[in-house]
Amino acid sequence: MVWTGTWVAERLGVELIGDEELPDLLGLALRRNPKRAHLLVSGVLGKHVPQRPSVVYGAGLDLGRRVRALLGDEEAARAVVLGYAETATALGHAVADGLALAPYLHSTRRPVPGVARAGGFEESHSHATSHLLLPEDPKLLAGDGPLVLVDDEFSTGNTVLNTIRDLHANYPRERYVVVALVDMRSAADLGRLDAFAEEIGARVDLIARAAGTVRLPEGVLEKGRALVAEHETAPEPKAAAPAPGAVRAGLDWPRGLPDGGRHGFTPEHRERLEAALPALADRVGAALGAASRAPRTLRAPQAQETPETGTGTGTGIGADTDPGTPTAAPRVLVLGFEELMYAPLRLGTALEDAGHDVRYSTTTRSPVLAVDDPGYAIRTRLVFPAHDDPADGPGERYAYNVAGGGFDAVVLVVDSAADTPALHAPDGLLARLAEHVPHVVLAVVPSYVPGTAGAARTVENGGTGRTTVTATEAPERSSMLPEPLRGPAFSSYAPEEVGWLLQDLSDVELEAPTEEREEAIQSGGAHYAESLPVEYQPSERYQELFHAALEGSAARIARAVGTVTETVLAERAGTPVLVSLARAGTPVGVLMRRWAQARHGLDLPHYAVSIVRGRGIDANALRWLAAHHDPADVVFVDGWTGKGAITRELADAIRESEEFDGFDPDIAVLADPGSCVRTYGTREDFLIPSACLNSTVSGLISRTVLRSDLVGPDDFHGAKFYRELAGSDVSGVFLDAVAARFDEVAATVDTDVKELLAADRAPTWEGWAAVERISEEYGIHDVNLVKPGVGETTRVLLRRVPWKILAKRGADADLAHVRLLAEQRGVPVEEVDDLPYSCVGLIHPKYTRGATGADGKAVVSQ
Repeated sequence: MVWTGTWVAERLGVELIGDEELPDLLGLALRRNPKRAHLLVSGVLGKHVPQRPSVVYGAGLDLGRRVRALLGDEEAARAVVLGYAETATALGHAVADGLALAPYLHSTRRPVPGVARAGGFEESHSHATSHLLLPEDPKLLAGDGPLVLVDDEFSTGNTVLNTIRDLHANYPRERYVVVALVDMRSAADLGRLDAFAEEIGARVDLIARAAGTVRLPEGVLEKGRALVAEHETAPEPKAAAPAPGAVRAGLDWPRGLPDGGRHGFTPEHRERLEAALPALADRVGAALGAASRAPRTLRAPQAQETPETGTGTGTGIGADTDPGTPTAAPRVLVLGFEELMYAPLRLGTALEDAGHDVRYSTTTRSPVLAVDDPGYAIRTRLVFPAHDDPADGPGERYAYNVAGGGFDAVVLVVDSAADTPALHAPDGLLARLAEHVPHVVLAVVPSYVPGTAGAARTVENGGTGRTTVTATEAPERSSMLPEPLRGPAFSSYAPEEVGWLLQDLSDVELEAPTEEREEAIQSGGAHYAESLPVEYQPSERYQELFHAALEGSAARIARAVGTVTETVLAERAGTPVLVSLARAGTPVGVLMRRWAQARHGLDLPHYAVSIVRGRGIDANALRWLAAHHDPADVVFVDGWTGKGAITRELADAIRESEEFDGFDPDIAVLADPGSCVRTYGTREDFLIPSACLNSTVSGLISRTVLRSDLVGPDDFHGAKFYRELAGSDVSGVFLDAVAARFDEVAATVDTDVKELLAADRAPTWEGWAAVERISEEYGIHDVNLVKPGVGETTRVLLRRVPWKILAKRGADADLAHVRLLAEQRGVPVEEVDDLPYSCVGLIHPKYTRGATGADGKAVVSQ
């Protein structure tokens, strides 16, 4: 018989290597995904390929029994089983059933207001990466017993490591067990789990049904994309005339019984479900009616066999009877819904126990190419709109290998949150199923929401009348904000150094010539945050200045880092949560985090958020922080103050919204020459070398972007990751050089902090007054075009069209790079006495492109 990975293997040169059982467990398909071209399609998971419910459930039970044998009954009773959404929710639940003694929880992409988030993580290769953990009992993950993590495949280990990293930081334990149907790690990934276990000081075991790897030839991503493009326009299976509307099966689901493991499922819940399953199956069987009883002749299936042990042999989807052979049992497909996999699976096993000829699979968010070939795992696909009001917005959903499967009836099982008008619409899932299957039965399981009681409600049922069903009402759901971006996928910083509360716009063309941007900004045609300047590439001479400045100032910066960090620790009662203002504040936040770790053993959370002058701070980022931390613990961090515009922007944003009352708008900075804040390392205006460069000293991240066509009301502000500049990146060099001086400045820092804590640090806003004076003296009449301090002056020279530079007489030590940039751009430097800053940059007032000469240098306005 033909292996269902043959089509992909022959065209892309992909090889499946490992245990003899692998070809029976896995087929291959293609998908449009920039990270992985191929998709391993399981024949025993019950997701994409219809399979006997007993085979799907049995695979999980067997793995769970192996876990129990490994742990022993005493440890198994202390364990918690965690499954991954959406693919492994039923597999994880079956593993928990096999373990028998432990509660079960699965991750979810559906946020539920009122349910505290106990953790989250990223699944980097997935099409939808953010996972939430929402247990009803917050103590579920807080125990110290073994944590059993279940996924369908263990491919790189990234997902498991992200999960353990997040949970171990809050709920450390001594033992983890990783469970998968197949272990498909490459040789390069095999040692990562052991190394990580040693790093966190815990034991990590791995149990899999089979092991192997996928050998990918060079250029497989490009070849895969081309192959998908060639075949993805193929028409869907030819539809028959729609059958009559769906028959609704009244399940009489046990009141208060969770529909699955989204909020936790205990052994006691399992006992209630087991007791109820026969009656539930009887109700579904009754709804199947004549289709479940009448003899018939099977129609010839249009696609490949799904054997009872995998996808390796056969002649038709789910068919174990030759076409044309009479049978007394109609073929029934129980079709689950995305994360709702376990309840449909158990209904399927109960129907199977009652003598029905049943297969089981579920709908999915994952887009996969369908090719009607016996050597390809995904023969057909049905496309339909999402029908559960998803938090991330509308989109297509899919049901694979249903059309052409030779099914006489399909039982669609959804939760009540998904029983919406969209489900019953002319282009909805019920209508699509009716085009290909003679009989459609709808079974609705009440959506379980912690803390609410079951209530009767009336729903539209797609034209068949209004039906009253018992359901647990889900409150209106807010949009789900994604988890922070982290390196190395976003930024060159280590993942634990900072989480970016931003959205990745790396693939969007945002850069514009400096002169073009300046004219648009000053004419009112665009806001500066709607585009990005072209990244400045420093000359060899400029780079030498940076390294010289870093060498000369590292100890001074370390002293300021230590002083501001110790001040924060002394004045905050709880554990501070550092929130740097991207991007200038981010290196400072990383250094403060390193200081707290080196001196006090503290592992401070650190995030970066966007704030835009004139537009305010990213409100969604604040909402995310409020949902995950006590706002009172948040400390905003920036590199330096100029005239204090951002300080005022943050204060106004927080004070104007009652939603953010718990946040303290005070900003902690390294240098406060403008006397704008009360928490600082120094009030001297000195060179901070991170101000000398752009992204290459800030983790390769751009300045943040806020543009309405890219950033919606429920999105984080955006930024770009300049991966292509990795060869010029000095972000780590800067951090390491400063951190290396922590020990030598420690005693001085202790003295500085004692003096600061006893001093009057109230802001005088001296800098703002100076900026207003300069604006009038030089005829600019716009304080936004006056940029005081070394850092702000450097930004003017790197990003804007400078008019002139004011330099404090005698401040040459900190201004070598400023003078070099001014020379390169033809900008005059004017020596000034009585300047409260080392220098001030003046942006060209009333700028037009005529203010720049043919050589690209600024023309001084007379």
